[in-house]
Amino acid sequence: MKKLILFLFFILSFNFADNFSQSRIIYVADVEGMVDLGLAPYIRRVIENAEKEKAPAVVIRVNTFGGRVDAATQIKDAILNSKILTIAYVDKRAVSAGALITLSCQKIAMAPGSAMGAATVVNEAGEKMSEKAQAYMRSEMRATAEKNGRRADIAEAMVDERKVIAGLVDSTQLVSLTAEEAVKYGMADTIAASLEDALKYFKVDYAKIEYTKSNWSEDFVRFLNHPIITSILLMIGIVGLFTEIKTPGWGLPGTLALIALALFFGSSYILKLATVLDILLFIIGVALLIVEIFFIPGFGIFGILGIILIVGSLFMALITDLPTIEPGDVSIAIYQLTAAFVGSLIIFSLFLKYLPKTKAFSVLVLGEEFDKEKGYVSSPDFSYLIGKIGTTITDLRPSGICLIEDKRYDVLSYGEFIEKNTKVKVVNTEGLKIFVQKTD
Repeated sequence: MKKLILFLFFILSFNFADNFSQSRIIYVADVEGMVDLGLAPYIRRVIENAEKEKAPAVVIRVNTFGGRVDAATQIKDAILNSKILTIAYVDKRAVSAGALITLSCQKIAMAPGSAMGAATVVNEAGEKMSEKAQAYMRSEMRATAEKNGRRADIAEAMVDERKVIAGLVDSTQLVSLTAEEAVKYGMADTIAASLEDALKYFKVDYAKIEYTKSNWSEDFVRFLNHPIITSILLMIGIVGLFTEIKTPGWGLPGTLALIALALFFGSSYILKLATVLDILLFIIGVALLIVEIFFIPGFGIFGILGIILIVGSLFMALITDLPTIEPGDVSIAIYQLTAAFVGSLIIFSLFLKYLPKTKAFSVLVLGEEFDKEKGYVSSPDFSYLIGKIGTTITDLRPSGICLIEDKRYDVLSYGEFIEKNTKVKVVNTEGLKIFVQKTD
């Protein structure tokens, strides 16, 4: 008898210690408005914090018409992987991607008058996407429902109107359940007028409710993922890199390019669009382009391969790798890349046209008013060499060394590659620059 009492005491003490160590806070995360990729990091953070604090439960409050399937899939995975109780509270509606997120929770409560369902995959124009996308979504809905003991046939019928549910829909209708229907058919556990009532029903009302919001970093990543901002970042990166390659040393354009590209690839990586492979391909592409420009004559395979890798890596960092990808998604990525490249060309044109005339540029470049007639001499005058013939003693790529009248000079070609031991003629001089061309 003594041993039995001691054993019971041990069990009760263990349960008391476990309850005491458990947090008295329930975290609530909102899935509201458009379900986009920026929402996934916020939901993951809330779940991780709740697990770390050993919260009795985490609540996903849903009120959405849906959004991106890849974003909903990321959120679904985070919820299914949770080590603590997950509760969905449908406040008004859980449509499309919202239905998948709701079904991923272990417990579901719905507000009076709320609805859940209609999860057919559509594009931005509201048109139904391909059978491949629908099949993927059907399997996601079915598997998620099975995982939490819900009816897989009803979950599938939310995507496919051909699925007949006796007493609910025929073969011409998608399933969209009211709160009463969801409880009746086992797709929800209860109808609760408030979140507090839902927690009371699930016997976790003893804990304090803490409503969470996305933090500044999550909002910033969401902002960077906007198509317009993405195009601007790409534009800055392209212009900055090209300018830095064409000018000596390292300056502001290169720094801005690195920052813009880091923000672009960093946000895409966080949102699980870009992979480490995409980033490596971009770096390799830039390296090949530099090798082509500075070390290899003309423009050949290295330059072409570099451009292909750069464009390809940027493109891959803009699209999802899920089977739900459609021509429309590819078109949006192409539009973003096109806008970035066209914008870069416009900026280059404006630089060439207006920059030399600006006051800021005149500070960096010696102006015409400082000429030798006024007593200003900034460099030797090589104009006397114009018309003279010399021989290159190094390759011109486009710069190199030339022997003119038994004297060595640093010279430049007009972008063309000229091999050593080639006869050249001085055609122009600009300060310290001596320009030459091939001659017979």
